[in-house]
Amino acid sequence: MERRCPAAHPEDPTPCVGPVVVTVLDAVNAGADGCEHHGARLLASLAGGRVYALPDAPSGAAIRVFTAAAGIGPFCWVDGPRTEPSQLSDIENRARQGR
Repeated sequence: MERRCPAAHPEDPTPCVGPVVVTVLDAVNAGADGCEHHGARLLASLAGGRVYALPDAPSGAAIRVFTAAAGIGPFCWVDGPRTEPSQLSDIENRARQGR
């Protein structure tokens, strides 16, 4: 099995896309470094999460992860109906609120 970045959730079946370029932190500053793909998926699954580019990251890496995460539902690799606000992406929740 191909080794994946630390931000990849063990149950997320997707491979890394590119090198490790960001650190994603949760509300209590626990974090993981990851590729943009898994960084966005991790950030989308956290309440109060933040993303920071690593020193050698390409320009815009953190903002790309932040922007992508807004459109991804938490734990997006889990199948099933998503109807509760905690199961929807930030974009879906804002649309429901008319913003």
